[in-house]
Amino acid sequence: AVVSTQSTGYRDESRNGVKAAHPTLRHEAQESFKTLKEASFCMRAAQLFNRMPANVRESTDLLSLKIELGNFLNTIPDYPPVKGYSSPRDNSLVALLPEA
Repeated sequence: AVVSTQSTGYRDESRNGVKAAHPTLRHEAQESFKTLKEASFCMRAAQLFNRMPANVRESTDLLSLKIELGNFLNTIPDYPPVKGYSSPRDNSLVALLPEA
């Protein structure tokens, strides 16, 4: 198999808190598989989750997650694309936020 048997889930790192794990590929995997993996939902979701601040990542219930996520997203500037104009910034959270 190209994808390792390691399951996707969460890991608790003592230094950085809760992080999302993502599936890994074997080193001998073809470049097309690597490209597909990078664009996959599992990979993008893990990247986004890992960029959230600790108070969002470590929420213990759905209500606190919604509140913390809403508060965090209210601090992010929104640069929607405007037809006919090029934006100097990417509107993606992956591009805007450093890995936490």
